[in-house]
Amino acid sequence: MTEVSQRVQVLLADDHPAVRQGLTILLESANYTIAREVGSCAEAKLFIETGRFQLAVLDLSMEDGSGIDLLADLSANGIAVLVYSMHEEPETINHALRCGARGYVTKREEPEVVLDGAEAVLDGERFISPRCTQVLTENSGRIEDEVPLFVLSDREKDIFAAMGAGESNIDIAEKMNISPRTVETYMSRIVNKLGVESVPALRKLAIYKAVIGV
Repeated sequence: MTEVSQRVQVLLADDHPAVRQGLTILLESANYTIAREVGSCAEAKLFIETGRFQLAVLDLSMEDGSGIDLLADLSANGIAVLVYSMHEEPETINHALRCGARGYVTKREEPEVVLDGAEAVLDGERFISPRCTQVLTENSGRIEDEVPLFVLSDREKDIFAAMGAGESNIDIAEKMNISPRTVETYMSRIVNKLGVESVPALRKLAIYKAVIGV
């Protein structure tokens, strides 16, 4: 148990109470302090700016959206993020790391791997769990930049689909009863979430997805 862990305040974000309870027992056994437990993105956002956390242990599948939506805010507030997720797809792992997570541990790892990950990300290191490393190694020759659309909110998915259908910004704005400027804002968010270069590149991706039916 390190001296660092005795000073660390932790935010637990997972939509399963039993998982949060298990993580609480595990982390407290290593002298971490669980400052806040949340089950939704909305709850987490309330405490990211007001709470004094050094570490967030974050699930990606929250009850009201994706934990990916929280990564930018967590990183901006200097909070080290360790993703603890059931998702083991290489594209999901890579995307979470690109969006600001310092570490990624799957829920099929041994408990001590979570502690190793927490210590590593607090030291400013990148941590990839053994199972994640195996998945990434086995898929090293495949396309890793294919991002799953579950990271988008429902409104963002609607806009992405509309782009794929060839609708203009004005068409989308009228259809959704929002301003063209708001449409542009949503598109910028989608660009950041999916890691594409620009809105034109996003439009090409949306059309491609529509054509292949994904």
